[in-house]
Amino acid sequence: MTIPIKPNDPNHKIIKRESVNEVWRESLLGGEPLLGRIHHIFGLIPSNPRCKICNAPFQGFGAPLMRLIGKRPSNKNPHFCAACETYASKHQGGAEIELTMLFVDVRGSTSLAEKMNATEFSRLMNRFYEEAINVLVQADAFIDKLVGDEVTALFFPGFAGRDHARRAVEAGRALLQVMGYGQPGGAWVPIGVGIHTGIAWVGSISGAGGDSMDFTALGDNVNIAARLASKAGAGEVLISEAVCNAANIDMKELEKRELELKGKSDWVSVRVLHAK
Repeated sequence: MTIPIKPNDPNHKIIKRESVNEVWRESLLGGEPLLGRIHHIFGLIPSNPRCKICNAPFQGFGAPLMRLIGKRPSNKNPHFCAACETYASKHQGGAEIELTMLFVDVRGSTSLAEKMNATEFSRLMNRFYEEAINVLVQADAFIDKLVGDEVTALFFPGFAGRDHARRAVEAGRALLQVMGYGQPGGAWVPIGVGIHTGIAWVGSISGAGGDSMDFTALGDNVNIAARLASKAGAGEVLISEAVCNAANIDMKELEKRELELKGKSDWVSVRVLHAK
């Protein structure tokens, strides 16, 4: 016998939350391929900035077309288009999934800022953001945050495909190349990259007042990726063994390091990649 549940019944909210989370899980894992295709197609259209979820460009020649289909910047949150902001606000929730996380930051940004005026440093950082975002968008990554001297990106199956770990590694090397490593003139900005694969909660969250919505990843594995980036030297990509295993990378010819990460009781094994 089925017991009907009324909308004002507390169990109704539990069932609704579970259904919302299942929708997120299916989308993040690729069960809803349309979202991934839209993210990829919009990513091919210049230029930044973009909607954080669907990749719709807010500037450049594609912006007028995006506005015609409702993909204009949200008045509440400039990181999202109006359509995605509305959807994410109404469907707050998420799911624990396996994904690959990439953090790239500028090494010694404080010292760099001391050597140039504020305008010059601003131009340098804007160029860093632009180049990093372009690489990551082309790799079908989800651009999570631009904070200070750092860009964070998420590679999950719904956007980057089942080979998300391999694509993150390729993006890490591409980041070094566009920043000048391996080029005749050398690097124009020093960067380090950290990449880790693991389980994290990914979804839509909001502030206490409900008026500050974001879409992000949370969990211990996210912290590991961030700390790997902080340990990477200029021109290095540090990849965890979890990434190597997920991407089927032959670790024999790569430099191995054992790192002590803040907040972790066990040392973490990583491999080091450089620009080709």
